[in-house]
Amino acid sequence: MLKVGDKAPDFALVDQAGNIQRLSDQLGSWVVVYFYPKDDTPGCTTEACQFRDALPHFEGVGAKVFGISADDQESHLAFARKYDLNFPLLVDPELTTLKAYGAYGDKGKDGVVKMGVFRRSYLVDPSGRVARAWDDVVPEGHAEEIRSAIQELKAAA
Repeated sequence: MLKVGDKAPDFALVDQAGNIQRLSDQLGSWVVVYFYPKDDTPGCTTEACQFRDALPHFEGVGAKVFGISADDQESHLAFARKYDLNFPLLVDPELTTLKAYGAYGDKGKDGVVKMGVFRRSYLVDPSGRVARAWDDVVPEGHAEEIRSAIQELKAAA
């Protein structure tokens, strides 16, 4: 997992609409990069819909939102359409970005360990550094938690 102050790893990933999204293109803006396990599952849907609903507030504080999982473009497109998601969902089937951000690895549940995606989020500041990091995210209320962090950090600057 990345730490506050680390340079956020750049990425160039395709979104649900087929557009390439690069973190480096966002320099000068706050960026929320959130990782989630699977499209159209209960926790991931809750989290995505809360980001959808809060997007005007994020835009109001000059922030962009990117969701990233290992699901393919078709899955992301269906998920985005089903829930009217209004931000890019990025495809990382080779797990390159997931691994670079420490969002993929051994997950244990009920004594069984398997590889998977961690629900993890990062707030990247306008200079491209990690301003805040969240591990083991609880989907309910997470978008508001990040929005508050942006306001707090902007006020302190």
